[in-house]
Amino acid sequence: MPSTVEKKVEHNLVGLTLSDYAGKKSTLCPGCGHNAISNVIQAAVFELGLAPEQVVKISGIGCSSKSPNYFLNRSFGFNGLHGRMPTLVTGACFADHRIEILGISGDGDSASIGMGHFKHIIRRNVPMLYIVENNGVYGLTKGQFSATSDQGLVLKHQGENLLPPLDLCMEALISGAAFVARAFSGDVKQMKEIFKAAISQEGTAVVDVISPCVTFNNRAEAMQSYTWGRANQTPLQEIKHFNTREEIEEGAEEFEPGTYKEVELQDGSYLLLRKLDKDHDPSDKAAALDILTESYKKKYFATGLIYFSEVPPTIQERYDLPDEPMNRIGIERLRPTAAMLERINQSFGI
Repeated sequence: MPSTVEKKVEHNLVGLTLSDYAGKKSTLCPGCGHNAISNVIQAAVFELGLAPEQVVKISGIGCSSKSPNYFLNRSFGFNGLHGRMPTLVTGACFADHRIEILGISGDGDSASIGMGHFKHIIRRNVPMLYIVENNGVYGLTKGQFSATSDQGLVLKHQGENLLPPLDLCMEALISGAAFVARAFSGDVKQMKEIFKAAISQEGTAVVDVISPCVTFNNRAEAMQSYTWGRANQTPLQEIKHFNTREEIEEGAEEFEPGTYKEVELQDGSYLLLRKLDKDHDPSDKAAALDILTESYKKKYFATGLIYFSEVPPTIQERYDLPDEPMNRIGIERLRPTAAMLERINQSFGI
């Protein structure tokens, strides 16, 4: 009889397999960069050893905001109004401070109608990973230019874009984000390490992912296309994230001695950053602004960890939330009794 080889299935720290982190089958266009992001989110959460039930995924409107359907089926999810994903996230973080929040948005959802919400959730330092799936076009409504479309871009049905683009990494920096990174959906290895580090970060971590739309923004000269991205991506460093449960020396052989920097995150995990051609210090805010300005002028996009700093108090810390999550407190404990109301009324002379 022919012998059979048993295929070993990898389990993570909580005893789950990668398939436990899957979602529904994608209905986005084949080759869409958003599908790569969904796959990387699954892998990142799996490798961190988080149970899907520990994660909530919240989105707004757009192609990007459909993508939470395609990962973490067992996680709670909410698809909200256009540009209002940060508002929903703020409510969720007050209801249960123990959850990990993934906010999924797009360049239309965040850089246009949701720009005010984008800026203010960073100002409030709401604990979350804010992923912008940036394809430089309104793909859901047939390809209009978005606020991140490069100036001078010509598309068949839209003509020429006359307006300069917004840089969401720069917007995040000047708004006070303590973790700002950029990734490219064509570089899944780098993107996974960035996501793992951002999830481990306290406060608002913003990751702008250049995610090509193969249907409406697929011209080779478009900054958000695969062709342009592969030719003009400039990684600032090689990144490796290590869990607190791992010995950091296990991965150190990937980096030449003396050429990498350790960055400790708030949960005790580490990033190893290996210097490449760009001698970039991610702890220097002025240098981060300079690299973004230079990349815009010289027409390339810098990927990797752009900025990282000590995290200021989160909104949960500022408002001194109780240790017990508010959504776990029963109504009988939240609602004052008749006797309590009477005492309150008496204190006001009512």
